[in-house]
Amino acid sequence: MEKQTPIPPTRQMPTEADVAAVRAHFLDFLSVQQQYRAAIREVTTKLEILNDEFQVRHHHNPIHHIESRLKTIESMIVKLRERNLDIDFSTAQKHLLDIAGVRVVCCYVDDIYRVAEILLRQSDVELIRKKDYIQNPKPNGYRSLHLVVRIPVFLSDQTVMIPVEIQLRTVAMDFWASLEHPLRYKLRDEIPEGINEELSECANEIAAIDLRMQDMFHRIQNREQKND
Repeated sequence: MEKQTPIPPTRQMPTEADVAAVRAHFLDFLSVQQQYRAAIREVTTKLEILNDEFQVRHHHNPIHHIESRLKTIESMIVKLRERNLDIDFSTAQKHLLDIAGVRVVCCYVDDIYRVAEILLRQSDVELIRKKDYIQNPKPNGYRSLHLVVRIPVFLSDQTVMIPVEIQLRTVAMDFWASLEHPLRYKLRDEIPEGINEELSECANEIAAIDLRMQDMFHRIQNREQKND
């Protein structure tokens, strides 16, 4: 008898019944979802204003581009199950700090810390958590600065504080992460020998190039300032 290749384990995705059941309990889902969208808009606007100001004052845009996303019900169910938590929206709001996400792709490493510092100085931005994967990269080579902040969203009858996860990375870091994620997802648990090491090596090489590009930018910037 031909030996069958075992199917690698996958994450248990929610069924249509799961989603329907959750929606039935999320009577205020659309209202709360709107609040998270508003929080994303608030953070994005703050960052765009900072970027515009830097262009006027320093002739440099530290932010290359901004992306955002709102977690789907399906993604929330998966995360709640992974943590053995109740499948309801109040639990999701309490324990999932990344329902609203903003990715800030900066030009250089220095820009990441400069943008983060100025953003966190704003009086209505409360820092909940900070993880620096640039100074302390993950074993696979992943580099990024993660912030979870809480900001006010002003509604017609109340002000609500909404958490938003902000990931700040350079163009080079984003390039690596954007390619690494689908590769790892495609391979799942059957990663060929040596791939992890190669991915980490690529990340280190990209990080070195990142710093070289930053150094060249600073040298050109210093020359322009002397000429002025």
